[in-house]
Amino acid sequence: MAFTLYSLIQAAILCVNAVAVLHEERFLSKIGWGVDQGVGGFGDEPGIKTQMMNLIRSVRTVMRVPLIGVNSICIVLLLLFG
Repeated sequence: MAFTLYSLIQAAILCVNAVAVLHEERFLSKIGWGVDQGVGGFGDEPGIKTQMMNLIRSVRTVMRVPLIGVNSICIVLLLLFG
């Protein structure tokens, strides 16, 4: 497989898909990244773990519907152009 712009876009889409399908109760809470583990105090700087949990939660919320369309377009392009 050649190193092209399309392969970079496809790799990014696969990574976003991987984040979007993470289940909070089944997977994230088992490794300590559940909803109740990231509670911090007022005025405290959020740690890297809290920021990653917020990023995962945001990607799952915002990108769920657009990913359906993007994945469909990628599938059609792969079927047409191989």
